[in-house]
Formats: sequence, structure tokens, C-alpha cells
Amino acid sequence: MSSGIALRRAGIDAEIVEIKKEFDVYGVGIIQLGNAIRALDAIGVAEETIKRGSPYGMVKMCAPNGYQFAETGTPPMNRFNVIHNGISRRILHDVLYEAAVANGVVFNMGVTVTNIQNETTGTTVEFTDGTKRSYDLLVGSDGINSKVRSLIFGNYEARYVGSSVWRYPFKRPAELDTGYMFFGKKTKVGLIPMTNDSMYMFIVAAEGDDNPYIPKEEYVSRMKAHLKEYPVKMVADRVEEITDTSKAVYSPLKTLMMPAPWYKNCVVMIGDAVHATIPQLGSGAALAIEDAVVLAEEISKDQPVEQALKNYMKRRYERCKMIIDVSNTLADWEQREWRGEPLPEGANVGMLMGKTLASLAAPI
Repeated sequence: MSSGIALRRAGIDAEIVEIKKEFDVYGVGIIQLGNAIRALDAIGVAEETIKRGSPYGMVKMCAPNGYQFAETGTPPMNRFNVIHNGISRRILHDVLYEAAVANGVVFNMGVTVTNIQNETTGTTVEFTDGTKRSYDLLVGSDGINSKVRSLIFGNYEARYVGSSVWRYPFKRPAELDTGYMFFGKKTKVGLIPMTNDSMYMFIVAAEGDDNPYIPKEEYVSRMKAHLKEYPVKMVADRVEEITDTSKAVYSPLKTLMMPAPWYKNCVVMIGDAVHATIPQLGSGAALAIEDAVVLAEEISKDQPVEQALKNYMKRRYERCKMIIDVSNTLADWEQREWRGEPLPEGANVGMLMGKTLASLAAPI
């Protein structure tokens, strides 16, 4: 939807093909760093996103008992001076959907692609409803298990990194004045505001090397077990509120970095379809939105499509690769600590995170 909005604002017709018959978004919460707000501002929705979400400052880094030993965050790299914005995925989806409709994006629901004829002058796409249509450009933004990617570029498998994340929503306590992270011996826990009266908790843990599948009926008991090592009141008070399996979200963390180029003829890939990152730096959705902004900027310039896509790659590849590489390194260091193993010589989590987050302030 970010791509559709950006293209329409540039005066380019855009159609979204969505496999679901209707949108039904849950996903609990999402962290938007300063660069995400900057990218959303480029497509005209940042102000509404901040209004419906919950802006907050530096994240307080704490021991399990609540002792704060550091804080972290990105520079306020947007005109709103917002360091972070917490928001529910449903609210973010609603903001983007409303803007897409208002800007004239066409939605084609309940279908997906079956075949793509990809030529240098355009694409012809066959759909599951038996229809066939031609486009000047096809943007593949269909996620980590992308059908478009497999049809055009072949098979690329995402890699499970050995960690998983749990998420659960709560009523926001009065003492939650910003984002918090608590670091235990086997896990880490985050408390993130979503609105003035709601928040969510995430738990990152190593749930298994090869088979991270967990039956849904075990979600509540597993989450509560992970939280036993956190006596701090803000966490402990939430434990008894974890009762509804349907509200819990469990996700094994997978990563993927497709080699350059991310385009071929008149098909180009963006987002998790080519650079799926894990949430150690809170940048997955931000990178995808940045992709949409940059792609629309290049497509709207007076230049051949091939040159526009080359410029898109120059502006996006190294930035996305940096976030993925650093996130994978942080996950590896976390798991080493949880196993009681020494970190590599010279490893400094705070320095690496700080340097990388600061680099996100660079223009996209």
C-alpha cells in the first residue's frame, strides 16, 4: 500500500493485487523508528500515524529487576522530532488503506498471480480468476515467501536464525512512559506503547535449532514460563493478564537477503520479498516503506525504466544489507550469551547497535 500511495502521488496508475478476499489484520504491535516516520511523511501519512499511535523517546535498557543500565534509539530524523512511534499493526494498516483509497489506488481482492510474461517493454500477468492483464511495471511486494520472486528469480529459502518472538497486547499501565527492554539470562522482554491506553509485550527467546513449531494451545503457558525470571513490576503485573491464546502471536525469526539485482526486465521486488530482516533493530517494515518511497521517486523521473531500477538498487541494496547483517550478528550474540558462551573478541552490543541505528539517519 505504501508503494501504491507513492506511485499515485507521482501521478502513476497503481493497482494492488491482494490474495485475501478481505483484509483482516491483527499482528499486535509494531515499532516505528525515526526513519520510518520520515518515509511515511514522504507519502503523506506520518502525521495521521503519529496521531493514532503513541510517540515515545529513548528505550530504557534494564536488568530483570528493573535497574536501568543504558538507553537506545535513533536520532529524531523527521520534522515531527519523533524518535519512536508505537502503533498496532491494524491501525497502521487502516491509515495506509484509507490513504490508498483516497489517492485512487485500485484494489483487486481475492486473487494472485499464476504466470508472468516478463518482457523489456512490460509484463502480462495471468491471475487465479482466469483474467490476464498487462502492466508497464510489476512490483513484487508479497513477502518472505514471495510467489512473484519464485516465478521470476527462482527459489530463495529464508533462514531460521534460531530465535523466535512472542507478542501479546495489554492495557497500558500509567508508569509506561516510554519503551522498555529487560534482558534476562535466557530471553529478553520489551514493553512498547501502541496508543494512549494500549501497549504490547514482546519476548525474544531461542525455541529450538531446527524445528521451532509450537502448538497454539501452548502459547499462554510458554509465555508465562519465559517471564518467570523478570520480577520487575511492569513485567510481573502483566503475567496474569496473559490468558487468551487468540491474542498471542508467535513467530520463528527468519532472514533472507536476495542478491542484486532485485529486478529483471519490468519486474522489481521490494520489502521482505528480497530483504527480510529479524526485529533486533526494529527496521523490517521501515525498510519496506523506504523501498516504496525510493522506487516511486525513481520511476517518476524522466529516465528509462531500466535506469530507474538501477538507481533504485544503488539507493537500497547496501542499506538493507547492513541492517540484515547487523541484526543477524546481534541475534547470534544473544544466543551465545543465553548458552553461556563467550562473545567474539571485540564484540560490543551497545556500540554496534548505536552505530547502526545512527546510520539510519542518512538520506534514503
